[in-house]
Parts: sequence; structure tokens; C-alpha cells
Amino acid sequence: MSTVVYSPSLAGIPTSQLPFFPPKPVISWDVNSVTVSSNNSDKRARLQFSSRVTMCSSNPSSIPSAGYLQPKLVWIWTESKQVMTAAVERGWNTFIFPPDRRELANEWSSVCLFPDYSIHEVSDSDVFFENQTAIALIHPLFIEEEKLFDSEGRRVATFYEVSSPQQLQLLRPVDKQPDNVIINLLDWQVIPAENIVAVFQSSQITVFAISKTPSEAQVFLEALEQGLGGIVLKVEDSTAVLELKDYFDRRNEDNNILSLTKATITQVHIFGMGDRVCVDLCSLMRPGEGLLVGSFARGLFLVHSECLESNYIASRPFRVNAGPVHAYVAIPGGKTCYLSELNTGKEVIVVDQNGKQRTAIVGRVKIETRPLILVEAKEAENVTLYSALLQNAETVALICPSQGSGFPKKAIPVTSLKVGDEILLMIQGGARHTGIEIKEFIVEK
Repeated sequence: MSTVVYSPSLAGIPTSQLPFFPPKPVISWDVNSVTVSSNNSDKRARLQFSSRVTMCSSNPSSIPSAGYLQPKLVWIWTESKQVMTAAVERGWNTFIFPPDRRELANEWSSVCLFPDYSIHEVSDSDVFFENQTAIALIHPLFIEEEKLFDSEGRRVATFYEVSSPQQLQLLRPVDKQPDNVIINLLDWQVIPAENIVAVFQSSQITVFAISKTPSEAQVFLEALEQGLGGIVLKVEDSTAVLELKDYFDRRNEDNNILSLTKATITQVHIFGMGDRVCVDLCSLMRPGEGLLVGSFARGLFLVHSECLESNYIASRPFRVNAGPVHAYVAIPGGKTCYLSELNTGKEVIVVDQNGKQRTAIVGRVKIETRPLILVEAKEAENVTLYSALLQNAETVALICPSQGSGFPKKAIPVTSLKVGDEILLMIQGGARHTGIEIKEFIVEK
């Protein structure tokens, strides 16, 4: 007997619901036997497993808008094998079938994952050795009379169509309701989704919305910040699966802590004029938060927002005076782009002193000619220099390392910087191609 461990990503549901679909599971399958049956009408591999399901708690972000506080569930409704394959490869293995497509469910149930993570369709000619295992990948659910049942006949969810305010008013959580809710919003989407989130927020019921595009799914998943509990992606194009997974990956980055390095200022030098970029976000920043910016991708400085009060100008907690047009800025996906490339709708990452990050949308970019100042720094016992050009103004500041309790200093204005001051950098690979880190020889100076 051998064991395969498979960890589907982005799967989750409250533990009181659907015990066979746990939140963020790590499923360890002990394979007791693998047999293959065959006849003229059916060539399905029957895989018999005893399973142990280990629950893994998620780490919600401390900033509600940065990431989901509860895992989101994605179910797929499709008849496309390409969509099925793309979904399974990305950890989404729950599929919905109409009553007349049970044969398709049986066919897809013979698709298996092997230890090398390759996907195969098992036939009667396959032979399994003692040290070889396979895992049946999909969980089929079947529609019957506006309800959803699993392969053992247990009711999983109930469908509701909403095309009027009156129908929406009737949608309320019922005490001891045994199943989940799948809504199909035929008219408005945003406001009904927000109303549903508000009504079901204290309920243990998971509410899904049928989505025909990734952009529709995003609307439902972000309604009133926390969004609905899941979506049913009803598509026949595998591109939609890829786009939705990319969206989840970007959202999940918010739960990752960036490694920031303490560096010491080695030079501060006033230069001439240049075109600098102010980045105005659609989110408010707090003291200790800013953008990662630098002249070279190998080392990005944490530049503070203009959220601090001063005697001469009102605070602008949505703005970072980020530097000249040539500078790099960190964006989601571990990428960078030039400040000159930012525009309305582009996403950047906001980072605090402790490396906590969240995604924010650019609302506006202002490019104006201003006096510049060069800042150089290096790590202790490291000869590599890191530099950034910034506007020479009291409202532009670099974030300092966290100093524990009390009232720690958050940032130092560039006009007050001196050799020996400590600031924060994010150090990474310097070679970039279209903002993506690559491994190659490069000299930048």
C-alpha cells in the first residue's frame, strides 16, 4: 500500500457544510485497492480509497480588504474536457452536471492524477503496480428538480433564480437549512449580491453565484468586501479558468509576508530637475505603509505615503510621491513595472514596515517636473549599493525598520536623511524581462 498527498488549492467551505469538501484541505489517500472493470458499454476505472482529511486553518489578513477572511469555493459547470482539465490542474475538482449528462460524469470520473502529477484517462488496458497509485480527480454533483445532489444522493445545494426585487426579498437563511444556496442573478448583479452578503453574513450557509465570466465572478467575490462564499463558473472556454485562477493568486498574495531588509544610508545627494510620478490610489494608506520603488529592480526602497500630517500641507493618505518616470515599482505577481507605465486601473502592492502587503488600484497618476535627490544604501557586510531618485521635498519619506512598542518612528523625510540612517529595502533578482524576474548576467549602474 502506498500514499499520495494531493493539496487542492483555493478550495474551501465551512466545516459544517459538505464534509467531503473541507476548507483548504490536505488529503492523504491510503490506496487499499485499484481495480479495473470493463464491458461493452463501460470502460471506467474504479478506484477504491480510504481517506484521511486533515484540516488546515487559513491565515486571514489583518486588513479586511487585503484578502478573504474565509476560503472561497469554486465549482465548475461545463461540458468541455479542456475546461475540466484546466480546472483540475488548478485544484478545482467539483463539477456540476445536468440530469441527462451522467454519462459524461462517469467518463470524467475515470480521469486520474498519477504521482508525477500527470493526468491520464484510465482504460481497461492500464496495469497498476504495488508502488503506483492514482487519484480520482473529480467530485460530480447532479442537478435534479432545482436541487443539487452528490453521487450518493445527498442533497448539497438548492438553486434560486433572482430576476426581481420581490424574488430577492424571499431569499433568506432558514434555521437548520441543510444545504447551500446557488443563486442565478438574471438582472442586476452588484446590488443583489451585496444584499445577499448582508443577509447571510451570520449564517453557516454557503451562498454561490453562477458566473459566466471571470469578471462576473470577481463582482460576486468582492461584494461588500467579503463577497459570497463561492461561485459556480459556467463556461466552455478554458481561458476563463486560467483568468479566474490568476485573480485568486493575486488575491492570495496579500496573505504572504514580504521579506524586507534593513539597510543603512551611505549617500544623499541633491540632483537637478526630473519628471517625477505621484501615484494616487483608490485606497487609503496608514502610517508605515507605502510603495516599493527603486532605480534598479535588485533593491526597492519602501517609500512612505503622504498620510502624515504637517503644518504646511494637508495629508493625502491615498498618495505616494514615488520618484522619477524611469524607476521600478512593485506590482502583484512578484513583478515590477516602470512608474511611467502606471495608469488608471493598474494594480500595485502596498507594503507596511512588517512586510504585510495588499493590492491597491491606481486611480490617477500625476507626472510633473520637480527637483530630485539621490539616496544610496547598502546592507551590513554587503558591498552592493542600492539607489533611488526621489523628489526633494519634506513630504517624501522612506520607511524605517519597526522599533517595537511605544511610538516608533515610521519614516524619515528625504530632506532629513543622513548617512547612517536605517531604512527598509526589498532585495531581489536584478534581471528583468517585461517586469518578470529572470536568471541572466546583468550589470546595472
